[in-house]
Amino acid sequence: MTGFGGSRVSSLSYVRFQAARPDRHGRHPGVFGLVNGLWAAGHLSAGEVRFRREGNDWFSENLTNPSDIDPAVYDRARHPGAASWFKTSAVSMIDRVEGYLAILDAHGVEWARLDSAAPGEIVYDDAEQVVVVPFSGNHLLREPISGYSTG
Repeated sequence: MTGFGGSRVSSLSYVRFQAARPDRHGRHPGVFGLVNGLWAAGHLSAGEVRFRREGNDWFSENLTNPSDIDPAVYDRARHPGAASWFKTSAVSMIDRVEGYLAILDAHGVEWARLDSAAPGEIVYDDAEQVVVVPFSGNHLLREPISGYSTG
């Protein structure tokens, strides 16, 4: 099975794209949050703004927002560290992330691809993704295990 830029999809069950380094709150925002942050700060070119809007619209139409199903899924008190991971079977979703990663590369934003068979306790699950709370002591959301890109 192939995915993400034609590379072989991991035999592991889940994949996440996130900041390689924590933000000022100690969290690793996901790829969509990173690109949306660049947009909010006015750093995107006209073409990148167009890509972001079209991409976000596509994901809104084709990927369930876990918060629409469970408004508390990302509640920091109830689910500390909760983060979304794609299932590796969601190849069409993962392939579309490539354009977001290209934007991050163009702006020198370091990102990491994490692969795991067990990233944490699953608190939400649908056909394309899960939301997990890292297991106690789990390093996955703090220490990227798959390297990162700087552009």
